[in-house]
Amino acid sequence: MPQTIHLAEEHSGLTVAAALKRLLPDQSWSQVRKLIASRRIQVNGNLCLDAERKVAASDVIKLFDEALPRPVSQADVPLVHIDEHIIVVQKPAGVTTLRHREETDLPERRKQLQPTLDELVQRRLAEHLGIAPPGTSPKRKRGERRSNRDVSRARPDKRLQIRPVHRLDRDTSGLMLFARTPEAEQKLIRMFARHEVQRAYVAVAHGRVEAQTINSWLIRDRGDGLRGSTPLGESANGALRAVTHVRPMEHLQDFTIVECRLETGRTHQIRIHLSEIGHPLCGEKLYTHAVGQPPREDTSAAPRQALHAAELAFIHPISQQPVRFRMPLPPDLKQWILRLRS
Repeated sequence: MPQTIHLAEEHSGLTVAAALKRLLPDQSWSQVRKLIASRRIQVNGNLCLDAERKVAASDVIKLFDEALPRPVSQADVPLVHIDEHIIVVQKPAGVTTLRHREETDLPERRKQLQPTLDELVQRRLAEHLGIAPPGTSPKRKRGERRSNRDVSRARPDKRLQIRPVHRLDRDTSGLMLFARTPEAEQKLIRMFARHEVQRAYVAVAHGRVEAQTINSWLIRDRGDGLRGSTPLGESANGALRAVTHVRPMEHLQDFTIVECRLETGRTHQIRIHLSEIGHPLCGEKLYTHAVGQPPREDTSAAPRQALHAAELAFIHPISQQPVRFRMPLPPDLKQWILRLRS
């Protein structure tokens, strides 16, 4: 079991390395940095490789005895489809879609420690196009000074610009769509807003789930700081209608593999809806219980949140041709489901 450390106010604003040095006084600075570099530190449930990352009083650090899995790399992000206007990729679990606003100005060296999906897609795109990846500049001979031309050439190539039009949670795998042009971006955003993009997810939930449509109004805080449905309906402040169509695909002894089709696409919609009908996702860490109830124990031994974006279908924003993409379950979920079956 990892050692869990809840940070106090005195740690707020320190770097991860400085906080660990204060918490582990018997460790030298080099030993603390080695803990981080050897993938043994998590901050708020996420692997931390950046010794200079700032922490806050509410953060939780976990120290593991053995190295955690390596971060996602560009080799883990296959390109499914690419044309002049859109790009579709297979997102692995364990990577955030975009970098948080406060991290956008980090040096490239620190970003590369734990890249986000959009950064990895740019690198794959550069590889596909045969051009220099973002953040690189031409090699110079020893003693040669960097010129203004080098600086301009180091700026991002316009061909590598991608524009996110939707997101997946960090621990959700599946198909992700990016726009490559402003025109495609605007049209796709409108299509998502009008619910014209078909999205189907495969999930594994606790218990025996029956076919049903879940229709509710979601708010940002249900009363305990978590998102959830409100009994006040659309009259609640900030409430957004959320509709999920659920179809069982396979009943296992204590679990059900389900297909969830989104009619709307609200933040954490599937996770919330399955939990509220009494069948939380296997591997779910937040939405396991109702307000005022204790968290439900997860007996599934799921490797992570058991949610996968398996299908994406829409009318191409420029060609107006229908397109449909499917992605099978990734190995981690596939192997785990095989163990459940046996």
